[in-house]
Amino acid sequence: MVTSSVLVPRVESLASSGIKSIPKEYIRPQEELNNIGNVFEEVKNNEGPQVPTIDLMEIESEDKVVREKCREEIVKAAKEWGVMHLVNHGIPDDLIDRVRKAGQAFFDLPIEEKEKYANDQASGNVQGYGSKLANNASGQLEWEDYFFHLIFPEDKRDISVWPKTPSDYTKVTSEYARLLRSLASKILSALSIGLGLEEGRLEKEVGGMEELLLQMKINYYPRCPQPELALGVEAHTDISALTFILHNMVPGLQLFYEGKWVTAKCVPNSIIMHIGDTVEILSNGKYKSILHRGLVNKEKVRISWAVFCEPPKEKIILKPLTEIVTEAEPPLFPPRTFAQHLAHKLFRKTQDSLTPPKAD
Repeated sequence: MVTSSVLVPRVESLASSGIKSIPKEYIRPQEELNNIGNVFEEVKNNEGPQVPTIDLMEIESEDKVVREKCREEIVKAAKEWGVMHLVNHGIPDDLIDRVRKAGQAFFDLPIEEKEKYANDQASGNVQGYGSKLANNASGQLEWEDYFFHLIFPEDKRDISVWPKTPSDYTKVTSEYARLLRSLASKILSALSIGLGLEEGRLEKEVGGMEELLLQMKINYYPRCPQPELALGVEAHTDISALTFILHNMVPGLQLFYEGKWVTAKCVPNSIIMHIGDTVEILSNGKYKSILHRGLVNKEKVRISWAVFCEPPKEKIILKPLTEIVTEAEPPLFPPRTFAQHLAHKLFRKTQDSLTPPKAD
């Protein structure tokens, strides 16, 4: 169990305190406020582009033509969008339901109970219950609390930080992690073939079964009295190889596609999958790591379960694969370890926040 030496204000406490206006550190800059709408209105919009839905039923079909058609659809969505709803993904609906119920049950605990699992970001203990600390010069915060922990490989987990309540949390989360790891292999295989490589190539490049880490972040977005001024998660791309997301069927995810924010529909029994920076780098930009963010609302609590599939921090050099780099298509990314890529993104974000806004 984790204990924190620093008392961090929880967004849930703010939300339940009866405030009518949000503290200034949660208010987004004006350029963002111009395009934050009502998520329930946004999700009704059927005009314009929609996040693709990919049916994985035939991903391992014995019929080569059928199998290839399924893989081609994954590849097309990865190149055009970098995000997709996966259906018929092979993870039982009842297990997904139990994962959701277990996470919800933890967040239903009184805050003082959840605080027993508080992380301590200042000392590098990132696993556990937390809220965002400002890590840029503007001191901006996001309207969410979360629970973060490594869930696979099993020999790298620290079960002591996992919630003891509900009692089946460890069992259902462990089973979900195992099945999700298998799904990640299938997706990486399809993406490798889509680059003209052997099917195991990307899997090997991100660490294989031994080294690829699955980190789960349960995001808890309380109701917000002024949702038009805040964001649950600010715009970012994922640093992972792949990210898989479940949610409680409350809309909130937006993708920046062709110059506009597109709100993802809630597709029953689906898992949302993002291509992360790691695969974008390895593919030399052929697969897209899409900019995305999370909206909040006044009416409903939103919970999402994001699992980030990350390569080891230091062991692997991330760079475009030599087989797909040519004179016509030179490398778009410099060689970096995963840790260096993470540091580069954090540094760039800090620098951006120190740069004065451009005059119109």
